[in-house]
Amino acid sequence: QVQLQESGPGLVKPSQTLSLTCTVSGASITTNYYYWSWIRQPPGKGLEWMGSIAYSGNTYSSPSLKSRTSISRDTSANQFTLQLSAVAPEDTDVYYCARSLDVASNFGSWGQGTQVTVSS
Repeated sequence: QVQLQESGPGLVKPSQTLSLTCTVSGASITTNYYYWSWIRQPPGKGLEWMGSIAYSGNTYSSPSLKSRTSISRDTSANQFTLQLSAVAPEDTDVYYCARSLDVASNFGSWGQGTQVTVSS
């Protein structure tokens, strides 16, 4: 059974770069044909897909966040990482990592989520 666990700072200052890591157990992030994604949920709003990294290493980003988002992976540690640059208070959200067989939908396995607050 796959398990995903987010980790990272709970508080980030405006204009800094947020870095979050998702550690995966029970499955390899290089296994065909899974996608590993970052998703966030603003308070009182719906889920927003941010980007994904495929089993192949190819990356995909939401057009609205593409200029600020970078997703990478460490296959030896079975982890993938989100970097979101130039954060602002509106980036205060709960951030989730998830697994799917599609790039940006049908997420079957989720991490528990981590709260990130952007504040000076």
